[in-house]
Amino acid sequence: MPENSQTSRTRPLRAVIITQDDPFFLGDSFKYLFSKLSDNINVTSCVLLSVSPFGKKESFFKKLQKTYNVFGFWFCLHYGAHFVISKFRINWTVAAVMRRNGVEILRLSRSINHPDSLEAIRSRSPDVLVSIAGNEIFKQPLLDIAPYGCINLHSALLPKYRGLMPSFWVLRHEEEETGVSVFFVNEGIDTGPILVQKRFKIGEMSQRDLIRYSKIIGMDAICEALEKIHAGETETLPNDDGEATYFSFPTRKDVDQFRRSGARFF
Repeated sequence: MPENSQTSRTRPLRAVIITQDDPFFLGDSFKYLFSKLSDNINVTSCVLLSVSPFGKKESFFKKLQKTYNVFGFWFCLHYGAHFVISKFRINWTVAAVMRRNGVEILRLSRSINHPDSLEAIRSRSPDVLVSIAGNEIFKQPLLDIAPYGCINLHSALLPKYRGLMPSFWVLRHEEEETGVSVFFVNEGIDTGPILVQKRFKIGEMSQRDLIRYSKIIGMDAICEALEKIHAGETETLPNDDGEATYFSFPTRKDVDQFRRSGARFF
């Protein structure tokens, strides 16, 4: 947590969002976010990273093959169809939603931690960085750019379910409830102190339902976190390593167990 985050502000907080050009869920989620932001928050720019919705950055065909091998034909067909449909929803891409809300789009030609990228972000003079579905590890020089730090949205109740695809893993482990966490980013993976956490019952939700719902609850949590930073109310919850669990990209065996438990992808 930044040292000066206890200071309340009298002008709007300048926020720079870091996200990816996800074709499935994020466009609608950002539309919701902008409907909820108060005049205390001014989103000036959006660093739009190349898309990688199911794990780390890889080439399109490598990602497609890996997704097919792990999740199977119907999963690929479902999201392949939605990917094609998204090409016709040009007004609801992440970039379109940003432009409609007067937010500058910043596309980087190198890693977000490269000095050229850092300078591009620094030149926007952000008070705070907001990572939503960012798909790169953030290093300290990036985290030091904004005086109020960098917050990140994670779709699970940290410190449980750190890592990739928490919506898959909570269903795989037949959890009755889950939630979202907004935390101050450090150089670890989902290890920073927690500023806002919201929990909810999973019920009969499929993974697709759970992703959509957690994105909406997560946007509410982002708004609450930004208001807290604006007001200088940044008391945090511990993100205790001793209670943590971490999960990476699932294997085919994990997917088989997911299905045997009665969980559904959509």
